[in-house]
Amino acid sequence: MNFDIALLLLREGVAGGAIYALLSLGTVLVFNITRIAFVSYGDLIAYSVLTLASIQANTLPGTVWLILILAGLALFMEIFELYRRKRLAMLWRSIFAYGVLPCAPVAVAAVLPTYELPMGFQIALTFALILPLGPLMYRVVFQPMRTASVLTLLMTAAVVHFPMAGLALLFFGAEGYRTREYVSGSLNIGSFEIPAANIVVLIALAVIAVGLYVLFERTLWGKGLRATAVNGVGARLVGIRVASAGNSAFLIAAGLAAISGILIGPSLTVYSDTGFLIGLKGFVGAAIGGIASYPLALFGSLLVGIIESFGSFYSSALKDVAVFALLIPIVLLRGLSVHSEVEEEEEEL
Repeated sequence: MNFDIALLLLREGVAGGAIYALLSLGTVLVFNITRIAFVSYGDLIAYSVLTLASIQANTLPGTVWLILILAGLALFMEIFELYRRKRLAMLWRSIFAYGVLPCAPVAVAAVLPTYELPMGFQIALTFALILPLGPLMYRVVFQPMRTASVLTLLMTAAVVHFPMAGLALLFFGAEGYRTREYVSGSLNIGSFEIPAANIVVLIALAVIAVGLYVLFERTLWGKGLRATAVNGVGARLVGIRVASAGNSAFLIAAGLAAISGILIGPSLTVYSDTGFLIGLKGFVGAAIGGIASYPLALFGSLLVGIIESFGSFYSSALKDVAVFALLIPIVLLRGLSVHSEVEEEEEEL
């Protein structure tokens, strides 16, 4: 390896790490609000790529059927819950939230000839189709068990991958898909070349990171969302709707997943089960920050991307091993820190 190759690997590592950073931001966001370690988050990215590829191939995206299935289940659960609580007068809100809104982009995808539409509209339609998946998944899977332990929620989040991947295989088939390039060209700095797509990814990451900081640190709504994870009962006492906070968290996370899929679509062939591995790498980046710190999650994700890039240079078969091996020192350090904190508390007592 020489200096030029190292720079090339560093460039690719930072670009890949930026994608993992988007995932880790979504993972931290969901955990901070709902206590759910959403390890199957990458499946939403796979659906984003597959949806855009289907739109560009002028076929109805299989995501349409997933939305209809989840919307039907969510409406059924809402009707049952309202009937049990004798509040059927509020049924129109549930119909609008879980029926009308999710099905609006479905109607657009079913009616318009997408192959004749400009690239920008195809991307917007993909975003609109992925966005409802977050709240619908939360309502169907996680909201009924929102008071469960963190371990139970973690196991549930891991199990969600299997029906998601199975339905993706049913709806999209076993073939791999790539999307068309959304930007071309490169920026030359001397003899060093940076593809325009990498620059777009880094700009998107910076904008989203700043936006999340402003949302959760400077706005009352963002602080209210954070409060639901710290003390759900206290949040309800001051008028914060805990169920609504979970929907909001998964809505934002689904938006981040849609953006990530759109960004990586031209550079990665995605299959029905690809998302789980991508999501786990984003989870490793978030775990470096204890699944609590946004800056540390960004740093961890960039580190994951760089290790993966350099690892693939020496052995493509071991690049994933090198990434997941990062979890070993993380777990050891976290275990030692927790042990130290317990000892300090015992000494104080």
